[in-house]
Amino acid sequence: MQKINVLLFDDYTSLDALGPLEVLSRLKQHYEIDYFSLDGKAVKSSINTQILTRKISEIKSHDILLVPGGFATRTLINDERFLSELRNLANASKIVLSVCTGSVLLACAGCLKGKRATSNKSSWEFVTKAGKDTEWIKPARWVKDGKFYTSSGVAAGVDMALGFVAEIHGIKTARDIAKSMEYIWNEDRNFDPFV
Repeated sequence: MQKINVLLFDDYTSLDALGPLEVLSRLKQHYEIDYFSLDGKAVKSSINTQILTRKISEIKSHDILLVPGGFATRTLINDERFLSELRNLANASKIVLSVCTGSVLLACAGCLKGKRATSNKSSWEFVTKAGKDTEWIKPARWVKDGKFYTSSGVAAGVDMALGFVAEIHGIKTARDIAKSMEYIWNEDRNFDPFV
């Protein structure tokens, strides 16, 4: 059983986190999901849903880290406390998944230095300007570089999560999950109709 540690912050984009988690939750025998934030409080999403989180210091196992994006990333890229905690979490984690502008948080924390990554195309200028030491790949639905998986905007996180499942558990398992969700999976990580 592997732990998925979801790092949340106020005004994160709901689908960035919950889309990939819906995919991974279909494999309950393999993954257990838990939610964390800097201060361990109720965190509000972009659609005003609240999720109770625990403090980052309570993380016991560093298997998989999920970092969503959202409009809050525009201020968090200047929050040294947040970036320091994120850097420590990413360094300790075996796998890091990020969705949308979650990748700019990883880049500003120094985790994507010299690595290939992608992000939301409607935020491309913001992301690439802030994360200067990253090799940004614009035409990509998702990118994998080592232990880092980064996806394009919002719904692309579901495609990335299915891609992750395909790599770890096989293509049939990923396709079965997509079918159970009645989701049309874009299996080609390089196909990006939003460039």
